[in-house]
Amino acid sequence: MEKQETKQVDQTQPLAIPAKEVARLFGVSVRQVWRLNSMGKLPKPLRLNGSVRWSLKEVEAFVKAGAPDRQTWEALKANGRKKRC
Repeated sequence: MEKQETKQVDQTQPLAIPAKEVARLFGVSVRQVWRLNSMGKLPKPLRLNGSVRWSLKEVEAFVKAGAPDRQTWEALKANGRKKRC
């Protein structure tokens, strides 16, 4: 029988963060986060039961990639998925 590897989630950091936390990470106001989102300058947020959140890992990867516009970011993610398959 094969051993199944289980990944443990780091419970010290949330998986998804609200606009207030995104604002803190970027050093901008919450209003500016919403402006950037509406202009397509942030990764696409998640909608969870009426709440809007951003994946913390995606925001970190987005910054490491140079904070491209959303269209470029989505293309980069799609290319990354193709390479892993």
